[in-house]
Amino acid sequence: MTHLKKGDKAPCFEGIDQDGQPISLDDFKGKKLILYFYPKDNTPGCTTEACNLRDHYAELRARGYEVVGVSPDSPRRHRNFISKYELPFRLIADEDHRIAQAYGVWGKKKMYGREYEGIYRTTFVIDEDGTIEAVFPKVDVKRHAEQILEALEAND
Repeated sequence: MTHLKKGDKAPCFEGIDQDGQPISLDDFKGKKLILYFYPKDNTPGCTTEACNLRDHYAELRARGYEVVGVSPDSPRRHRNFISKYELPFRLIADEDHRIAQAYGVWGKKKMYGREYEGIYRTTFVIDEDGTIEAVFPKVDVKRHAEQILEALEAND
């Protein structure tokens, strides 16, 4: 699980998006960012989460937030995922897991009695100065945008 908490500086990151374009935390200086980590494109939980964020994207943007997803998938897989579900936000290809490791969301997992390494589904809300406003280690994929919005309203 992540060691990061509210009030910490968000770790700098650099990666490439679905179109092979560079993307970094510096691109969001002066902007608010919802950075969400998820295990894999086109899986049931990840698709549900992405579509929930898509369906509330206008509301999140109206509150001043950009949304960016991060998973170990390739740019090509991200392009297909975005196209298939009409996602309006960028996805970072973290194939070497550097970004996930920097945020403390890469590690051992267990499923069906099998142990493997993967991403812990976690979301970070980062303010204009690069400070973490909120961390969501327990994501409700069906209503994740609502989780975020409720937390933001409680902080207002």
